[in-house]
Amino acid sequence: MSLTATSAKMKKDESFLGRLGGTLARKKKSKEVSDLHEEGKNAINAPMLPTGVDIHPEDTLLEENTERIMLDPTSRENLKFKDLLKVLIDWINSELEEDRIIVKDLEEDCYDGQVLQKLFEKLSGRKLNVAEVTQSEIGQKQKLQTVLEAVNELLRPHGWTIEWSVDSIHSKNLVAILYLLVALAMHFQAPIRLPEHVSVQVVVVKVRCLLKNSSFFKTERDAFDTLLDHAPDKLNVVKTSLITFVNKHLNKLNLEVTELESQFADGVYLILLMGLLEDYFVPLYNFYLTPESFEQKVHNVSFAFELMQDGGLKKPKARPEDVVNLNLKSTLRVLYNLFTNYKNSE
Repeated sequence: MSLTATSAKMKKDESFLGRLGGTLARKKKSKEVSDLHEEGKNAINAPMLPTGVDIHPEDTLLEENTERIMLDPTSRENLKFKDLLKVLIDWINSELEEDRIIVKDLEEDCYDGQVLQKLFEKLSGRKLNVAEVTQSEIGQKQKLQTVLEAVNELLRPHGWTIEWSVDSIHSKNLVAILYLLVALAMHFQAPIRLPEHVSVQVVVVKVRCLLKNSSFFKTERDAFDTLLDHAPDKLNVVKTSLITFVNKHLNKLNLEVTELESQFADGVYLILLMGLLEDYFVPLYNFYLTPESFEQKVHNVSFAFELMQDGGLKKPKARPEDVVNLNLKSTLRVLYNLFTNYKNSE
């Protein structure tokens, strides 16, 4: 999004600094804002239960106090699941291009620890003390142990739940491998766009079969997940409430929002909105007014997050990269947090 092309109100030859000094405001009555807030809040928090899934896996013989996690075969045909696999494989191959490593199958190529070792070393810049090539099962597991200890030591302080183990990775458990790769991608802020709402059905076999949902992302499912998955009709209510809220303030600069996902993706409107909500002028040298690269947009969104924290708000759960990548749920979370805290601001 470029401010010079958002609308006829912001023509290229007009002075943006002049717009910053403008006083055009479109005020909303207190009751209207309150009603919109309640309507949006109710739409988000309305209880909605997902439908059940009936799966009957074949009986599996296991030793006592052991378990096996199996991916439901139908989940492999899920388009978003396939997209997640492709994104991660392409990312790994891009990172390890200099090592001439080509990954084609995550289960077959990651289980022995070689690819995971090289990937972690490349991302972290840290050399691990492991044998380069190990053919025996014991050697492979020893390598995995060293790699996963380093990964866990890095991720655990940041709140990650460890959903993988030496045995699960070495047994080619695709769910565990995906948990690990997504965690690494998100922690190191990989320049990739992970598909939204990827979930699969897995069967946990431990004497008897237990079915549970498995989500490949760090954050727990919340009201926004439920809203997007099960009540798309109410999503428009929330978006309308948020658009009304942001335009109430951005109109003071003669700016107007019609698309939440795209118009906040480069961070400029977020920065300007925070200045309006907190009643201060944000120096233009602190951010990119017309960002072009991915990095410039991430800088802007990160700076907006800093302004939010300076204003007393908690650090947004969303990643700046997700907002830049047009992730609707992440953008909604950020804006709804502002909506909740500044709904009565004039």
